[in-house]
Amino acid sequence: MGRILAIDYGQKRIGLAVTDELKIIANGLDTVLVKDIHDYIRKYVQVNEVELFIVGLPKTLDNMPSESTPFVENFVNWLKNSFPLIPTKRIDERFTSQMAFQTMIESGISRKARKDKALIDKISATILLQSYLSNVK
Repeated sequence: MGRILAIDYGQKRIGLAVTDELKIIANGLDTVLVKDIHDYIRKYVQVNEVELFIVGLPKTLDNMPSESTPFVENFVNWLKNSFPLIPTKRIDERFTSQMAFQTMIESGISRKARKDKALIDKISATILLQSYLSNVK
C-alpha cells in the first residue's frame, strides 16, 4: 500500500508530510530547502511507495493566485514529468501557516521553538495532508 506525500511549497523551504500506509494519519516528515527538493523526492520515492502527491495551492484571501503560485506551478509540472504514474492533486493552503503556529501554541511549544520556520513548514504540510484526508472520507 502506498502513502500520500503532502508538499507545502515555499520560496525558501518546503514542508513535507506523509500518511501511514493505511492513509489514516498525517505525520510531519521533513523540511527541505528548495534547492534540495528534487533530489529529496527522487530518493524518497525510490525507497517508499507513494501513490499520490498533494501540493498546497497558494491563494490570496480573495481567492486569487498568490505571488508564490508560479513557483508552485513549475514544481507541480516537474512532479508530473518526473513521476507520471503518481497523480498530483492541489488543494487550497490558505491559513495553514497560521493554523500551524496556533497548533504550536496549543501544544505548549516554547516561544523560542515557535520561531523555527522549518518546524512551521512541516506542521503546515501535516495540516494540509490531514485536511485532505478528512475531506476524502
